[in-house]
Amino acid sequence: MKVILKEHIEGVGHLGDVLEVSDGFARNFLLPRKKALEANSRNVNEFAHATRVIVEKAKKEKVELEAHARKISAVSLTITMKAGKDGKLFGSVTSKDIEEGLAEKGFTIDRRKIHLAQPIKALGTVAVPIKLHRDVTATVSIEVVKKQEEETASHDASEAHEAHEAHETHEKPEKKAKSEKKEKKEKKAKGE
Repeated sequence: MKVILKEHIEGVGHLGDVLEVSDGFARNFLLPRKKALEANSRNVNEFAHATRVIVEKAKKEKVELEAHARKISAVSLTITMKAGKDGKLFGSVTSKDIEEGLAEKGFTIDRRKIHLAQPIKALGTVAVPIKLHRDVTATVSIEVVKKQEEETASHDASEAHEAHEAHETHEKPEKKAKSEKKEKKEKKAKGE
């Protein structure tokens, strides 16, 4: 069966491709999910017109994305992580960390577009590709540096001190609820 694809399908084809596919694939997958149209003369003419409009829009979008890609490629992220003596990280730098770093710099990127083959597990500089469009890819330089020991020790000490103060000032919720019940009973007894 000949079909016209209405969107890009990985491993099958791109938007607007006229393909010969098996009848079962067309009837059971492509047509019910509105990912394709049957390639009859009417649909081919309608799609040709729509394609011309879409191509013009895609050219404008591609130019905008290329400019955006140049801005992103100029960015260099520095991520601070705890690391051992041999330069291996405790944990790893993932696409989520890169997404958050880019967000801090003012770039909103979906982390699924960040093509990180494996999480970064060592100190150093890594070039990470970000696929903005099927033809537009930006490359961000990620520098992973070791977190300073003094900074982490003082931070941990201050967190422990704050937690201790919070524990002293706040009652546990169960104790608080029990004391409120007692107060209500006392008020009722005095009122009667």
